[in-house]
Formats: sequence, C-alpha cells, structure tokens
Amino acid sequence: MLWSASDGHAIRRIDWPEPEAGRAVRGSILFMPGRGDAYEKYLETFEDWRRSGWRVSAADWRGQAGSGRFGFDDVTGHIEDFEHWVTDLGHFWRDWRAEREGPAVVAGHSMGGHLVLRAAADKALDPKPDALLLSTPMLGVHPLYIPLWVQRLLANVMARLGDPRRPAWKWSEKPGEFPAGRQLLLTADDARYADEQFWREQRPDLVMGPGSWGWVAASMKSIARLNRPGALEAVDLPVFLLSTNADKLVSHSANRRAAERLPRVTFSEFGPEARHEILRDVDEVRERALAEIASFLDRIAAN
Repeated sequence: MLWSASDGHAIRRIDWPEPEAGRAVRGSILFMPGRGDAYEKYLETFEDWRRSGWRVSAADWRGQAGSGRFGFDDVTGHIEDFEHWVTDLGHFWRDWRAEREGPAVVAGHSMGGHLVLRAAADKALDPKPDALLLSTPMLGVHPLYIPLWVQRLLANVMARLGDPRRPAWKWSEKPGEFPAGRQLLLTADDARYADEQFWREQRPDLVMGPGSWGWVAASMKSIARLNRPGALEAVDLPVFLLSTNADKLVSHSANRRAAERLPRVTFSEFGPEARHEILRDVDEVRERALAEIASFLDRIAAN
C-alpha cells in the first residue's frame, strides 16, 4: 500500500492482519523502522503483537526502503533535515489515527525511535498518542568519547566539503552485500539476521547501505535538538524505552540520560547478552523484551 505525503511523495505502508476473529482489539500500534531498515524485518514482532490483540501498521521513511532515494546513488541514505521526517510522521499519524478507535501507540527502532520521540517533543503528533515505545533509540552515537558538539562540527564540515549526498562510510566491496562484522553489531541470532538478506533478495528496492554526510549532519542537529533543556521533560506521555549497554551503534548512556529526563518512562536495560536489534535478537533476549513491553501495553490498554 502507498500513502501520499503532504507534498505528494509516495510512502510505502503496511497494515498487518487484524487480530483473530472473536478476540477483543486492545488498541493499535504504529511502528517506524530504523535507518536503512525496512519494516519487513519486524514482521515477526508484528505477529506477536497481533496475537496479543493489537492492530499493527508500519511505514517507510521517505528516501529509504520502498519509498524512493535522495542519495548519491541507489544505496546511500540521504536527508537534508530530519524535520522532513518529523513532518511526514505527523501527517501520517493524523490520517492513521483517524481510522482507529481505542488506545494508539507509536513505536520506533533506532533512528525511528529518535524520530518518534522528536515528533512527540515537537508536538507534531496530534492527536496525542496514548504512549510511545522506543527500541534502542538513536539519542547519541558512537564513538562515545567524541562530544556531540565536536561530532556535529565535523559532520557539518564534511557535508560542506563536497556533495552532502555522498556516503559517509564504506559499506562493502560489492554493492548489495553486507559488510563483514555487521551482524556482530545487530543480533546474535543467525536466522533473524539471514531474514533481512532474504527480504533484500526478494525485494531489491529495499537495499540500503551507508548514510550520507548530509544525513550525519542532520542526525547530529536533531540529537542536539532533543538535548535542549526542557525538550524531553515536556513529553508528558507514558514512554517505554528499551536499551542495552552493549550497543555499539547508539549510545546507551544517552538513552539512560533520556530516561532520567522523561517524566513518565519505563526504562528496560539489557547487558552484554543483547545487541542493537533487541527485538530481533536471540529468543532469551527477545522474549524478555516482549514480555516487558506486553506488561507496559497492558497498562496502556487498561486506561
């Protein structure tokens, strides 16, 4: 299915099958994937939520997966400003929410989690969601020893030295192949990692590699925006924040600081047993995360 953004850009979306007939619908979840992701990676989780009585939808971010490209080539992810994505999410949420009754939750993984939280902080989600669900949100990035202001300065310089659409890091020797060591950052589950490659082979338009220097600069700007005093403190919503201190992509310490600032947060912290894609990790990790999320959603559905 396609949804048309306010400027006419076609955004790919999916509405997962309804909960089983005869089962009361508890509410609806809108899931937004991470940078370079496609929602196909999370179909297993959508099915878990469906079986628990939740209606589930998801959408691409413009410029990735099946929703076009703005980069230097067909595999580089580029955006000029995260504000474009915040605007898209706000408009999609408005249309999507109007189709549904009962509690409605916005969920996001990694960059998607960042943007969900950013949209809430910017008051771009109207009507107000009943809750947010954030999986290892990108509220800071590695290397952690470089302060954000330095990261932002370097990113801005690199974006201005050449075409900001050019890739910011090397991907692999052969376009379309995953770089060596990538799985170690994401999941310890071989089958779930292989599932991503399966979908890329079935749907080549999903393939995406590195982000552009423009994307890096835009991400630093957006992270700084959320770091402003009062930004997170004004998010008066129940928030479930899932993070792991073994994350080598996003900053666990930044997620912990965010949890300290959010007024109504449930913070779930994993250790070295979990990698960045907790909802796609080994069963022991994933099942604990889903159980904690289920407990959180039970409270949302009951209100």
